[in-house]
Formats: sequence, C-alpha cells, structure tokens
Amino acid sequence: MNPAGQAVALLGAGIVAGLVGSAGGITSLVSYPALLAVGIPALAANVTNIVALVACWPGSALASRPELAGRGSWLRRWAPVAALGGAAGSALLLSTPSGLFTRVVPFLVLAGSLALLAQPRLSARRQPEPAARRQPEPAAQGRPEPGPGNRLVLPAGVFTLSVYNGYFGAGSGVMTLALLLFTTDPDLPVANALKNMLIGAAALVSAVAFVIFGPVNWVAAAPLAAGMFAGSTLGPRVTRRLPAGVLRWAIVLFGVALAIQLWIKPSR
Repeated sequence: MNPAGQAVALLGAGIVAGLVGSAGGITSLVSYPALLAVGIPALAANVTNIVALVACWPGSALASRPELAGRGSWLRRWAPVAALGGAAGSALLLSTPSGLFTRVVPFLVLAGSLALLAQPRLSARRQPEPAARRQPEPAAQGRPEPGPGNRLVLPAGVFTLSVYNGYFGAGSGVMTLALLLFTTDPDLPVANALKNMLIGAAALVSAVAFVIFGPVNWVAAAPLAAGMFAGSTLGPRVTRRLPAGVLRWAIVLFGVALAIQLWIKPSR
C-alpha cells in the first residue's frame, strides 16, 4: 500500500476505533489490526497504537461533559492510580517479551464482556434515580464514591487494568467499564465516561515513555490519532442516545469478537 493509501486507511480505522472505544466498546479491536494490516510489526504496532490512543482522551472528555459533571474529585483520586499503572505497564512492555499475557488476556476480555450482561441485575439494589445521576447536588460533587465493599476492589482493579493497558491494552476498556459499573456507578453512560478518562490517563503516561524509549511509527500514528480524536467526539453521544440494553449487547459482542481474535492470533 502506498503512503497516501496507508494514511487514508489508518484515518478511517481511527475514526471507527475512536467511535467504538469511546462509546463503550474496544478501540483496539479496530486500530491494532489496522496497523498490522498496513505492514507494521507487532511490537511497533502495539506501541504506536497506545500512543495514538491518547487522542481519544480529549475528544471523549469534550463529548462527555454532562456525564462528567460533578465527578472532578473522583477523577482526581483515581486518574493518578491509572497513570501509575500505565507507567508500570509501559515499563513492563519495554523490558519483557511482548507475549507475556497473550494466553491469559482472551479469557479476561471474555470475562469482562460477559460480566456486563449480569451487571444490571447485580447493581439494581443500589441504582439511583436517573435525575440524581445526571444532576448531582452540590453536596455530592465529586461522586460517585465506592461503597464499603468496593474500597479495595476499585483501586486494585484500576491499577491492575491500567498496568495491562500500558502493556498491551486490547480489551482494557471493556474490563474497566465492567469494573466501574460494579463498583462505582451502574449508569452505563456515566461509567463509560469515567472509563474513558481512566484509560486516557494510563495511555498518556505510557505514550510519554514510548515516545522516549519505544519504536513509535509516527507515519502511522499521526493519521490514526487524528481519526481517533474525531471518532471519540462521537462515541459518548452514541452512548447517550442508544438504549442501554442495545449498547450493552453491542459492547459484549465487540468484547467476544476481540477475545476470539486474540486467542486465534495472539500478539507476539
């Protein structure tokens, strides 16, 4: 493929990946195979993909302002945990064989995807009214907060998933979304917006490390990132408008597809 054709293909893949990922799905289901398809080796594709993913952060933040209203203190608490995990994951990638998690990850992605189906029933007992979720009162600014039973699960889960996000990342979005739906907020658009911010914090720190030490393919990263930014501004709007049941099943199907893809053809 000539350079112009490659750029157009990656721009298009980035738009689809940004939309899918920021709507609750799995960005790397589209972007990582696209990088491999244009001839980039697996390790460079992995690093380039994580660097390009940073572009989803500002796009999804702009589009998710209604869902993020009143969540500032929550993000100030947990975004640094995600960033620390992302740093650890990028250090792991740069110092160990890139196939470390390849046989475990498909099962984690599958488990996270299927957990989304059970989440509404398990969370029903504590689900707040929609108005309370959408317009937090001044006294509740910074919420949602984890319940007593989740005070260990949430930080451990955020850190562990962010380590994986910095290492490889495919499927980390759906697993993080499942974690937040169970521990933080059962409202899908809100949990998805918070997920996008945590994934972005981890990706940013990892990207800095990869820019300095990793084999980033900038010719591929630039159009992919541009597409991801554009797509990520659309994803939260899709999440806001689609019925929760339809969106949940779409995310599950994306997750199962990625799990199968990673099992059949793991990253090396």
